[in-house]
Amino acid sequence: MFAGFNLTWDSTPMKENLELGTAIFQQMQGQVKSELAAFIQEDHSLDGTKMRESWFPFIQADVFLSHSHADKEKALALAGWLKQTFDLNVFIDSCVWGFADNLLKTIDDHYCKNKDGFYRYQLRNQSTSHVHMMLATALAMMIDKTECLFLLNTPNAIETKHVINQTKSPWIYLETALTKFMRKQPPAREKVAVKKSAQDEASELTINYKVDIEHLPKISEKDMREWKAVYEKMKKQEISNIHPLDLFYHHHGFIDRVEMIHKLTD
Repeated sequence: MFAGFNLTWDSTPMKENLELGTAIFQQMQGQVKSELAAFIQEDHSLDGTKMRESWFPFIQADVFLSHSHADKEKALALAGWLKQTFDLNVFIDSCVWGFADNLLKTIDDHYCKNKDGFYRYQLRNQSTSHVHMMLATALAMMIDKTECLFLLNTPNAIETKHVINQTKSPWIYLETALTKFMRKQPPAREKVAVKKSAQDEASELTINYKVDIEHLPKISEKDMREWKAVYEKMKKQEISNIHPLDLFYHHHGFIDRVEMIHKLTD
């Protein structure tokens, strides 16, 4: 990971962006589903390593998109917009954690159910702990692997009470915490000059997590659309040696101006 941002996006999703984002989501989730049967080994044990690695078998993504379950449609449209506008591949986190319950149901039906149809409490706790731990590990690996993270900040994702930011989603809490401690790596395409100063719906049980997002620079839909306008202007001028994310980083102070001018004149 190179950079993370706290994004507010208020517009109603456009149909074409939503359709493209939905197609991206379905492709990723299909890869996850196809691996389910392979998790149970011949001796009826679970292959934990295989489960963790299979969440993202061959997914290559530029951007990790963290969002609330209630904002799924908005997240899909944003993924479609980033793909259509900049040809950036977006990993939508809910394609994995949204499928965790399906995986748990499959495992619990196989291992945790009594003959009377009820589940055994202790076994059910064990299966949930294992799946969530492997999922958390896999999400950390994916954040580390992607170059940029956008937290889609809406009232569904982040609540502010008495100046304290909170979230009801354990996954948003995990992902934002990881962005603070994850190693920061310049994009592999070339060296960039980094400024040193740069810093689900609950049913019955509701838990609030105090979430630290101060280290994520705030950006708005206006910033995103300005990024698009500059990028499209550069394409018309046939300036093609600038990666769209480098352009975005420069605008927000993550890449030194001298380095950007150097790129433009190469």
